[in-house]
This record gives sequence, C-alpha cells and structure tokens, in this order.
Amino acid sequence: MPAINLTPAQRKEKRSEAHHLDPVVLIGADGLTPAVAKEVDAALKAHGLIKVRVFSDERQTREDILAQLSEQLNAAPVQHIGKLLVLWRPIPPKEKTEREDRKPAPKTVKVVKYSKRGGQRPEVKKLTVLGNQRLTPGGTIKRAKPRVTSLKKKASSA
Repeated sequence: MPAINLTPAQRKEKRSEAHHLDPVVLIGADGLTPAVAKEVDAALKAHGLIKVRVFSDERQTREDILAQLSEQLNAAPVQHIGKLLVLWRPIPPKEKTEREDRKPAPKTVKVVKYSKRGGQRPEVKKLTVLGNQRLTPGGTIKRAKPRVTSLKKKASSA
C-alpha cells in the first residue's frame, strides 16, 4: 500500500496538472532496476509530479511497476494509462545555507531624469548600486547609514 493516499478530487487535479508533461524516466526491457528507481526518486525530488514510460507490452507488468515504485518511494500513484505511469510526491523543502561572508551583489539601475522643458529627451543614466548604498528619489547614490543601537542595548550586551 502506498504511503500517500489521494482522494478522487486530488487525483483528478494531479491528472490535469500532469496532462502536458512529458515522460521523465523511461523503463526499458530490463524492467525496474535499482538504478531506474534511483532516477525516479531524483525526478520526484526535483519535480514532484512525473510521468514514467514503460516499454512493456504486458499490462500486469506495468501495474506491478507502478505499485513497486509507489511503495518503494513513498509516492502516490496518480494514473496508469497505456504505457504511461503518473506518480506524485510532495517536493521536500530545500535547506537554505546561510553564509556569513555573503554580501549583496552590485545592481545596475537605470535612472531616467525628465527635462523641465517638455520637448527635450529625458536623460538616461546607468548607475551601479553596491550593497551598502541606496538610490535617492533624486537619482543620486548615497551610502546607507550604519544602524544605530540604543545606549541601553550597548550597556546590557557589554
């Protein structure tokens, strides 16, 4: 029995989402090997909802492959139509690595200054804004001020 059970409404929604997808994994004459299972697992981690094409003429073999994949990989079988199998598993949240030495990258900003006279072209400048700078409404770059901490916080942390 698969780890994830879908209601008919959820299954219908997943089928409609999978309609435009192309098969990600192809299972050939060797059948379901550990390498194929590993590829299906990687595809489920990356995409969540995948199609698998099985090049076997036996319907029972395809049903067995669908059952084995859904059980081994804790995925929900969505659909088996012809030689296509549709599997779904929620995508695990990605772990964010925080680096202390990382700073914001420079951004190139286009500044457009319109003329006070109506018929002249606007002046266009490209400026590079670093991580410790900000762009003022007038179109100039100013250094961001260092954050001011209160005297009470300084005294309590010392």
